[in-house]
Amino acid sequence: MFETLKPAAPDGILALMSLYRDDPRAGKIDLGVGVYRDETGATPVMRAVREAERRLHETQASKTYLGLAGDTAFNALMIGLVLGEDADRTRLRAAQTPGGTGALRQLADLVRLARPDATVWTPDPTWPNHLPILRAAGLKIASFPYYDPAEGITFDAAVAALNNAVSGDVVLLHGCCHNPTGADLSLDQWAAIADLTVKRGLVPFVDIAYQGFGQGLDEDAAGVRLLAARVPEMLVAASCSKNFSVYRDRVGAAILLGRNAAEADAAYSQLLGVGRGIWSMPPDHAAACVRIVLEDEALRADWQAELDAVRTRMLALRQGFAEALRRASNSDRFDFIAGQRGMFSRLGLTPDEVTRLRDEHGVYIVGDSRFNVAGLPGDRLDDLAARIVAVLP
Repeated sequence: MFETLKPAAPDGILALMSLYRDDPRAGKIDLGVGVYRDETGATPVMRAVREAERRLHETQASKTYLGLAGDTAFNALMIGLVLGEDADRTRLRAAQTPGGTGALRQLADLVRLARPDATVWTPDPTWPNHLPILRAAGLKIASFPYYDPAEGITFDAAVAALNNAVSGDVVLLHGCCHNPTGADLSLDQWAAIADLTVKRGLVPFVDIAYQGFGQGLDEDAAGVRLLAARVPEMLVAASCSKNFSVYRDRVGAAILLGRNAAEADAAYSQLLGVGRGIWSMPPDHAAACVRIVLEDEALRADWQAELDAVRTRMLALRQGFAEALRRASNSDRFDFIAGQRGMFSRLGLTPDEVTRLRDEHGVYIVGDSRFNVAGLPGDRLDDLAARIVAVLP
Protein backbone atom coordinates (compact mmCIF):
# COMPACT_ATOMS: atom_id res chain seq x y z
CA MET A 1 0.00 0.00 0.00
CA PHE A 2 2.46 2.65 1.14
CA GLU A 3 5.13 1.88 -1.49
CA THR A 4 3.23 4.14 -3.90
CA LEU A 5 3.63 7.19 -1.67
CA LYS A 6 6.36 9.79 -1.95
CA PRO A 7 7.46 11.93 1.00
CA ALA A 8 5.34 15.05 1.35
CA ALA A 9 7.02 18.34 0.57
CA PRO A 10 8.31 19.83 3.83
CA ASP A 11 6.32 22.67 5.36
CA GLY A 12 8.40 25.82 4.99
CA ILE A 13 7.47 27.32 8.35
CA LEU A 14 8.03 24.07 10.27
CA ALA A 15 11.41 23.68 8.56
CA LEU A 16 12.25 27.25 9.54
CA MET A 17 11.37 26.45 13.16
CA SER A 18 13.81 23.54 13.14
CA LEU A 19 16.59 25.65 11.67
CA TYR A 20 16.03 28.34 14.27
CA ARG A 21 15.98 25.84 17.12
CA ASP A 22 19.29 24.33 16.00
CA ASP A 23 21.02 27.69 15.47
CA PRO A 24 23.54 28.19 18.34
CA ARG A 25 23.94 31.96 17.83
CA ALA A 26 22.92 33.99 20.87
CA GLY A 27 21.54 36.95 18.93
CA LYS A 28 19.26 35.01 16.57
CA ILE A 29 15.77 36.43 15.92
CA ASP A 30 12.68 34.39 15.01
CA LEU A 31 10.15 36.35 12.93
CA GLY A 32 8.70 33.34 11.13
CA VAL A 33 6.19 31.47 13.30
CA GLY A 34 2.71 32.98 13.12
CA VAL A 35 1.71 33.17 16.77
CA TYR A 36 1.47 36.22 19.03
CA ARG A 37 4.41 36.73 21.38
CA ASP A 38 4.71 39.19 24.22
CA GLU A 39 7.78 41.19 25.28
CA THR A 40 9.36 38.06 26.79
CA GLY A 41 8.78 35.93 23.70
CA ALA A 42 5.98 33.93 25.35
CA THR A 43 2.46 33.30 24.04
CA PRO A 44 0.48 33.78 27.26
CA VAL A 45 -2.93 32.47 28.27
CA MET A 46 -5.18 35.52 28.45
CA ARG A 47 -6.42 36.50 31.91
CA ALA A 48 -10.10 36.13 31.07
CA VAL A 49 -9.53 32.74 29.44
CA ARG A 50 -7.64 31.51 32.49
CA GLU A 51 -10.54 32.55 34.73
CA ALA A 52 -13.02 30.91 32.35
CA GLU A 53 -11.02 27.69 32.55
CA ARG A 54 -11.14 27.83 36.34
CA ARG A 55 -14.91 28.25 36.30
CA LEU A 56 -15.31 25.48 33.76
CA HIS A 57 -13.22 23.13 35.89
CA GLU A 58 -15.39 23.84 38.92
CA THR A 59 -18.79 23.58 37.23
CA GLN A 60 -18.54 21.15 34.32
CA ALA A 61 -20.25 17.94 35.38
CA SER A 62 -20.01 15.91 32.17
CA LYS A 63 -17.90 15.41 29.06
CA THR A 64 -20.72 13.99 26.95
CA TYR A 65 -21.24 15.17 23.38
CA LEU A 66 -23.06 18.44 22.77
CA GLY A 67 -24.15 17.66 19.21
CA LEU A 68 -23.02 18.25 15.65
CA ALA A 69 -23.13 22.04 16.00
CA GLY A 70 -21.15 22.05 19.23
CA ASP A 71 -21.93 24.73 21.81
CA THR A 72 -24.96 26.53 20.40
CA ALA A 73 -24.59 29.44 22.83
CA PHE A 74 -21.01 29.88 21.61
CA ASN A 75 -22.28 29.87 18.02
CA ALA A 76 -24.81 32.60 18.73
CA LEU A 77 -22.18 34.70 20.47
CA MET A 78 -19.79 34.30 17.52
CA ILE A 79 -22.45 35.58 15.11
CA GLY A 80 -22.76 38.67 17.30
CA LEU A 81 -18.99 39.11 17.64
CA VAL A 82 -18.29 38.84 13.92
CA LEU A 83 -21.44 40.21 12.30
CA GLY A 84 -22.74 42.50 15.03
CA GLU A 85 -25.72 42.35 17.32
CA ASP A 86 -27.96 43.91 14.66
CA ALA A 87 -27.27 41.17 12.10
CA ASP A 88 -30.27 39.46 10.48
CA ARG A 89 -30.21 36.23 12.48
CA THR A 90 -33.20 34.82 10.63
CA ARG A 91 -30.82 34.17 7.70
CA LEU A 92 -27.65 33.36 9.69
CA ARG A 93 -26.50 29.98 10.98
CA ALA A 94 -23.25 28.99 12.73
CA ALA A 95 -21.48 25.78 13.69
CA GLN A 96 -18.58 25.36 16.07
CA THR A 97 -15.41 24.06 14.39
CA PRO A 98 -11.89 22.94 15.29
CA GLY A 99 -10.20 26.28 14.65
CA GLY A 100 -10.59 28.63 11.73
CA THR A 101 -8.99 25.99 9.52
CA GLY A 102 -11.81 23.60 10.36
CA ALA A 103 -14.34 26.28 9.45
CA LEU A 104 -12.64 26.84 6.11
CA ARG A 105 -12.69 23.14 5.27
CA GLN A 106 -16.30 22.60 6.41
CA LEU A 107 -17.50 25.55 4.35
CA ALA A 108 -15.39 24.51 1.36
CA ASP A 109 -17.04 21.09 1.43
CA LEU A 110 -20.43 22.80 1.59
CA VAL A 111 -19.53 24.76 -1.55
CA ARG A 112 -18.60 21.50 -3.23
CA LEU A 113 -22.00 20.03 -2.33
CA ALA A 114 -23.97 23.08 -3.41
CA ARG A 115 -21.98 24.16 -6.46
CA PRO A 116 -19.64 21.37 -7.61
CA ASP A 117 -18.64 23.34 -10.72
CA ALA A 118 -17.92 26.58 -8.86
CA THR A 119 -14.51 28.20 -9.05
CA VAL A 120 -13.13 29.75 -5.89
CA TRP A 121 -11.27 32.98 -6.64
CA THR A 122 -8.43 33.56 -4.17
CA PRO A 123 -6.35 36.71 -3.69
CA ASP A 124 -2.72 36.62 -4.79
CA PRO A 125 -1.03 36.42 -2.36
CA THR A 126 -3.07 34.62 0.28
CA TRP A 127 -2.50 32.45 3.34
CA PRO A 128 -0.60 29.43 1.95
CA ASN A 129 -2.95 26.91 3.59
CA HIS A 130 -6.00 28.28 1.77
CA LEU A 131 -5.10 26.50 -1.46
CA PRO A 132 -4.54 22.99 0.01
CA ILE A 133 -7.82 23.28 1.94
CA LEU A 134 -9.76 24.20 -1.18
CA ARG A 135 -8.07 21.50 -3.26
CA ALA A 136 -8.77 18.88 -0.59
CA ALA A 137 -12.45 19.79 -0.87
CA GLY A 138 -12.26 19.12 -4.61
CA LEU A 139 -12.82 22.71 -5.68
CA LYS A 140 -11.50 24.53 -8.72
CA ILE A 141 -9.30 27.52 -7.93
CA ALA A 142 -8.45 30.72 -9.77
CA SER A 143 -6.62 33.77 -8.48
CA PHE A 144 -7.02 37.51 -8.70
CA PRO A 145 -4.20 40.03 -8.15
CA TYR A 146 -4.39 41.60 -4.70
CA TYR A 147 -1.06 43.09 -3.69
CA ASP A 148 2.12 44.32 -5.34
CA PRO A 149 5.13 45.41 -3.27
CA ALA A 150 5.56 48.53 -5.37
CA GLU A 151 1.88 49.50 -5.65
CA GLY A 152 0.22 48.10 -2.53
CA ILE A 153 -3.31 46.76 -3.00
CA THR A 154 -3.97 46.32 -6.73
CA PHE A 155 -7.69 46.90 -6.44
CA ASP A 156 -8.44 47.85 -10.06
CA ALA A 157 -6.67 44.70 -11.27
CA ALA A 158 -8.57 42.63 -8.71
CA VAL A 159 -11.91 43.97 -9.94
CA ALA A 160 -10.92 43.40 -13.55
CA ALA A 161 -10.05 39.77 -12.81
CA LEU A 162 -13.22 39.15 -10.80
CA ASN A 163 -15.28 40.42 -13.69
CA ASN A 164 -14.27 37.16 -15.40
CA ALA A 165 -15.97 35.11 -12.67
CA VAL A 166 -19.32 33.56 -13.51
CA SER A 167 -22.52 33.38 -11.48
CA GLY A 168 -22.17 30.86 -8.66
CA ASP A 169 -18.41 31.32 -8.31
CA VAL A 170 -16.98 32.09 -4.88
CA VAL A 171 -14.64 34.95 -3.89
CA LEU A 172 -12.31 34.34 -0.95
CA LEU A 173 -11.56 37.48 1.06
CA HIS A 174 -9.55 38.25 4.19
CA GLY A 175 -11.80 39.96 6.73
CA CYS A 176 -8.94 41.98 8.23
CA CYS A 177 -5.19 41.86 8.86
CA HIS A 178 -4.43 40.25 5.50
CA ASN A 179 -1.99 37.36 5.80
CA PRO A 180 0.76 37.66 4.57
CA THR A 181 0.82 41.34 3.61
CA GLY A 182 -1.02 43.24 6.36
CA ALA A 183 -2.70 45.32 3.60
CA ASP A 184 -6.47 45.61 4.12
CA LEU A 185 -9.30 46.84 1.92
CA SER A 186 -10.88 50.20 2.73
CA LEU A 187 -14.61 50.36 3.42
CA ASP A 188 -15.13 51.93 0.00
CA GLN A 189 -13.37 48.95 -1.56
CA TRP A 190 -15.47 46.54 0.50
CA ALA A 191 -18.56 48.33 -0.83
CA ALA A 192 -17.30 47.98 -4.40
CA ILE A 193 -16.70 44.24 -3.82
CA ALA A 194 -20.25 43.92 -2.45
CA ASP A 195 -21.66 45.61 -5.56
CA LEU A 196 -19.56 43.42 -7.85
CA THR A 197 -20.59 40.16 -6.16
CA VAL A 198 -24.26 41.09 -6.27
CA LYS A 199 -24.05 42.17 -9.91
CA ARG A 200 -22.25 39.02 -11.05
CA GLY A 201 -23.99 36.55 -8.74
CA LEU A 202 -20.84 35.66 -6.81
CA VAL A 203 -20.70 34.34 -3.24
CA PRO A 204 -18.26 36.00 -0.81
CA PHE A 205 -16.29 33.63 1.43
CA VAL A 206 -14.61 35.64 4.19
CA ASP A 207 -11.80 34.30 6.35
CA ILE A 208 -11.62 36.46 9.49
CA ALA A 209 -8.82 35.04 11.63
CA TYR A 210 -7.46 38.16 13.36
CA GLN A 211 -10.46 40.18 14.51
CA GLY A 212 -9.24 42.70 17.08
CA PHE A 213 -5.61 42.66 15.91
CA GLY A 214 -5.99 45.48 13.38
CA GLN A 215 -7.99 48.53 14.42
CA GLY A 216 -10.41 47.08 16.98
CA LEU A 217 -13.07 44.38 17.25
CA ASP A 218 -15.85 46.30 15.50
CA GLU A 219 -13.57 48.15 13.09
CA ASP A 220 -11.95 44.91 11.93
CA ALA A 221 -15.36 43.37 11.22
CA ALA A 222 -16.72 46.40 9.34
CA GLY A 223 -16.07 44.90 5.90
CA VAL A 224 -17.72 41.55 6.57
CA ARG A 225 -20.69 43.32 8.21
CA LEU A 226 -21.06 45.56 5.18
CA LEU A 227 -21.16 42.49 2.95
CA ALA A 228 -23.72 40.76 5.18
CA ALA A 229 -26.03 43.77 4.89
CA ARG A 230 -25.88 43.79 1.08
CA VAL A 231 -25.37 40.31 -0.34
CA PRO A 232 -27.98 37.54 -0.49
CA GLU A 233 -25.58 34.72 0.45
CA MET A 234 -22.23 34.57 2.19
CA LEU A 235 -19.83 32.23 4.00
CA VAL A 236 -17.61 33.24 6.93
CA ALA A 237 -14.82 31.27 8.61
CA ALA A 238 -14.01 32.80 12.00
CA SER A 239 -11.14 31.85 14.31
CA CYS A 240 -10.66 32.38 18.05
CA SER A 241 -7.05 31.17 17.97
CA LYS A 242 -5.48 34.61 17.87
CA ASN A 243 -7.85 37.02 19.59
CA PHE A 244 -8.48 34.61 22.50
CA SER A 245 -4.98 33.08 22.26
CA VAL A 246 -6.35 29.52 22.39
CA TYR A 247 -4.23 28.27 19.49
CA ARG A 248 -3.72 24.65 20.49
CA ASP A 249 -7.26 24.21 21.81
CA ARG A 250 -8.68 24.78 18.33
CA VAL A 251 -11.96 26.64 18.13
CA GLY A 252 -13.65 28.64 15.42
CA ALA A 253 -17.03 29.01 13.76
CA ALA A 254 -18.41 28.30 10.29
CA ILE A 255 -21.07 30.92 9.58
CA LEU A 256 -23.42 30.99 6.61
CA LEU A 257 -25.89 33.59 5.38
CA GLY A 258 -28.81 32.33 3.30
CA ARG A 259 -31.21 34.18 1.04
CA ASN A 260 -34.02 33.33 3.45
CA ALA A 261 -34.59 31.26 6.58
CA ALA A 262 -35.65 28.13 4.70
CA GLU A 263 -32.54 28.09 2.50
CA ALA A 264 -30.34 28.87 5.50
CA ASP A 265 -31.84 25.90 7.37
CA ALA A 266 -31.28 23.56 4.42
CA ALA A 267 -27.69 24.70 3.95
CA TYR A 268 -27.08 24.41 7.69
CA SER A 269 -28.28 20.82 7.78
CA GLN A 270 -25.81 20.00 5.01
CA LEU A 271 -23.05 21.92 6.81
CA LEU A 272 -23.57 19.80 9.93
CA GLY A 273 -23.55 16.68 7.77
CA VAL A 274 -20.15 17.71 6.42
CA GLY A 275 -18.85 18.07 9.97
CA ARG A 276 -20.25 14.65 10.86
CA GLY A 277 -18.12 13.13 8.12
CA ILE A 278 -14.91 14.92 9.15
CA TRP A 279 -14.75 15.20 12.96
CA SER A 280 -18.23 14.07 14.00
CA MET A 281 -18.51 16.29 17.10
CA PRO A 282 -16.34 19.40 17.56
CA PRO A 283 -14.12 19.67 20.69
CA ASP A 284 -15.66 21.63 23.52
CA HIS A 285 -13.06 23.07 25.90
CA ALA A 286 -12.03 26.26 24.10
CA ALA A 287 -15.57 26.98 22.89
CA ALA A 288 -16.85 26.72 26.44
CA CYS A 289 -14.14 29.11 27.64
CA VAL A 290 -14.86 31.64 24.89
CA ARG A 291 -18.58 31.40 25.68
CA ILE A 292 -17.95 32.04 29.38
CA VAL A 293 -15.83 35.09 28.54
CA LEU A 294 -18.35 36.57 26.11
CA GLU A 295 -21.35 35.93 28.37
CA ASP A 296 -19.81 37.56 31.45
CA GLU A 297 -19.68 41.36 31.29
CA ALA A 298 -16.61 41.71 33.51
CA LEU A 299 -14.66 38.92 31.82
CA ARG A 300 -15.54 40.27 28.38
CA ALA A 301 -14.32 43.74 29.36
CA ASP A 302 -11.06 42.32 30.72
CA TRP A 303 -10.55 40.21 27.59
CA GLN A 304 -11.15 43.19 25.35
CA ALA A 305 -8.74 45.34 27.40
CA GLU A 306 -6.01 42.72 27.06
CA LEU A 307 -6.75 42.32 23.35
CA ASP A 308 -6.53 46.10 22.90
CA ALA A 309 -3.13 46.04 24.64
CA VAL A 310 -1.95 43.34 22.22
CA ARG A 311 -3.14 45.39 19.25
CA THR A 312 -1.60 48.68 20.40
CA ARG A 313 1.69 46.91 21.16
CA MET A 314 1.85 45.60 17.60
CA LEU A 315 1.02 49.03 16.20
CA ALA A 316 3.87 50.52 18.26
CA LEU A 317 6.24 47.80 17.03
CA ARG A 318 5.23 48.52 13.43
CA GLN A 319 5.90 52.23 13.87
CA GLY A 320 9.20 51.68 15.64
CA PHE A 321 10.39 49.13 13.09
CA ALA A 322 9.52 51.38 10.15
CA GLU A 323 11.41 54.25 11.78
CA ALA A 324 14.44 52.04 12.48
CA LEU A 325 14.49 50.83 8.87
CA ARG A 326 14.23 54.43 7.64
CA ARG A 327 17.27 55.35 9.73
CA ALA A 328 19.25 52.29 8.64
CA SER A 329 18.41 52.53 4.93
CA ASN A 330 18.22 56.33 4.71
CA SER A 331 15.09 55.85 2.62
CA ASP A 332 11.33 55.51 2.88
CA ARG A 333 11.38 52.05 1.29
CA PHE A 334 9.90 50.37 4.38
CA ASP A 335 7.52 53.09 5.56
CA PHE A 336 4.54 51.00 4.40
CA ILE A 337 5.03 48.71 7.43
CA ALA A 338 3.68 51.38 9.79
CA GLY A 339 0.46 51.75 7.79
CA GLN A 340 -0.40 48.07 7.56
CA ARG A 341 -2.27 46.09 10.20
CA GLY A 342 -2.22 42.76 11.95
CA MET A 343 0.51 40.30 12.74
CA PHE A 344 2.21 40.11 9.35
CA SER A 345 3.82 42.15 6.60
CA ARG A 346 6.31 41.43 3.85
CA LEU A 347 9.70 43.13 3.69
CA GLY A 348 9.90 42.80 -0.10
CA LEU A 349 13.19 40.88 -0.04
CA THR A 350 14.23 38.34 -2.66
CA PRO A 351 14.58 34.66 -1.70
CA ASP A 352 18.39 35.04 -1.86
CA GLU A 353 18.24 38.02 0.49
CA VAL A 354 16.01 36.06 2.88
CA THR A 355 18.56 33.22 2.87
CA ARG A 356 21.46 35.60 3.51
CA LEU A 357 19.53 37.26 6.31
CA ARG A 358 19.19 33.87 8.00
CA ASP A 359 22.65 32.45 7.26
CA GLU A 360 24.74 35.57 7.79
CA HIS A 361 22.71 37.49 10.36
CA GLY A 362 20.58 34.95 12.25
CA VAL A 363 17.23 36.53 11.32
CA TYR A 364 14.57 33.97 10.46
CA ILE A 365 11.67 34.98 8.20
CA VAL A 366 9.55 33.03 5.71
CA GLY A 367 10.84 32.68 2.15
CA ASP A 368 8.45 35.27 0.71
CA SER A 369 9.90 37.74 3.29
CA ARG A 370 6.81 37.64 5.52
CA PHE A 371 7.65 38.50 9.11
CA ASN A 372 5.74 38.25 12.36
CA VAL A 373 5.26 41.74 13.82
CA ALA A 374 4.69 40.32 17.30
CA GLY A 375 8.12 38.68 17.16
CA LEU A 376 9.97 41.97 16.66
CA PRO A 377 12.45 42.63 19.50
CA GLY A 378 11.29 46.02 20.73
CA ASP A 379 14.61 46.80 22.40
CA ARG A 380 16.72 45.81 19.36
CA LEU A 381 14.89 47.32 16.39
CA ASP A 382 17.91 49.33 15.21
CA ASP A 383 20.09 46.22 15.36
CA LEU A 384 17.50 44.23 13.40
CA ALA A 385 17.12 47.00 10.84
CA ALA A 386 20.91 47.10 10.33
CA ARG A 387 20.97 43.36 9.69
CA ILE A 388 18.19 43.68 7.10
CA VAL A 389 19.83 46.60 5.32
CA ALA A 390 23.12 44.64 5.22
CA VAL A 391 21.64 42.13 2.74
CA LEU A 392 20.18 44.76 0.40
CA PRO A 393 21.98 45.52 -2.88
